[in-house]
Amino acid sequence: METHEHGLAAVALVVLVALAGCSAGGGSAGGSAGDADTQLAGGTPAATEVAEATPTPAAGDSGGGSGGVNAQVDTRKLIRTAQLTVRVDDFEESRRNLTRLVRRNGGYVGSATQEVHGSGNDTWTTGTLTLRVPAGNYSGALARIEAEGTVLSSAQQTKDVTGQVVDLRARLKSLKAERKKLRELYEQANDTEDVLAVQRELSEVQTEIERIEARLESLQNRVAYATITVELREPRPEPEPRDTTNWYDTPVTQAFVESIHGVVVAGRAAVVLAAYALPYLAVLAVPTLAAVLLYRRGIDLP
Repeated sequence: METHEHGLAAVALVVLVALAGCSAGGGSAGGSAGDADTQLAGGTPAATEVAEATPTPAAGDSGGGSGGVNAQVDTRKLIRTAQLTVRVDDFEESRRNLTRLVRRNGGYVGSATQEVHGSGNDTWTTGTLTLRVPAGNYSGALARIEAEGTVLSSAQQTKDVTGQVVDLRARLKSLKAERKKLRELYEQANDTEDVLAVQRELSEVQTEIERIEARLESLQNRVAYATITVELREPRPEPEPRDTTNWYDTPVTQAFVESIHGVVVAGRAAVVLAAYALPYLAVLAVPTLAAVLLYRRGIDLP
């Protein structure tokens, strides 16, 4: 009987801990963004993440007595993206230029595709580069990309995810506190049923913690590195214009010169053809001449 009561008490304690964790998560998420960031940073203002703030925040914004609207603006978590279509003279050269540009600015090429088109003897290339550049170098990189050729289309988006980051951090803090309590409860549990119940709760909390950490990491990466998608297009070569001039519109002098040239070409072709045919004629002439002589001798005999 005593063991059963101990088991019931332990299960009740698990339920209370889970409810307390949910309550703490909701309260933290519903609180002010500044309070959540301050608690997570150990009591310091939240303007500490380099790429998540404005590109070059002033040193004074991370601390000080005012800490008001300016500090909140500087710590905004902004995801910047841009899509451009640029016509370039040489696809391969432009691709190399943009790759070097991104690497010099501390970024990297996320993905790249290209396609070679053809019509007759003419070919031209189009392709897409997905460039990831540090948020602080976004404007400069965008200007350099636009200068690579003729911009056919351009679009930019800025998404504020400050609220999402604050909510996720508050929820993560609550879950970690709940995990700590569950681990303490696990160490104190003696009954098998209670141990299994705590393990299930602990596993669910750990899974949720990992999910939120992965989502936070993804958001922070997208904030730290702006994404610029560039479509490079080589122009399609213009077809050569057809000669629509009628033969009878040709000037007399030009017609005479072209005729002389034609006669020369025809004579040269005849000489070359004779040179090719002469060995064959020599080979065929000997048996033909012998046959003729034999034929005539046969006629002359009585």
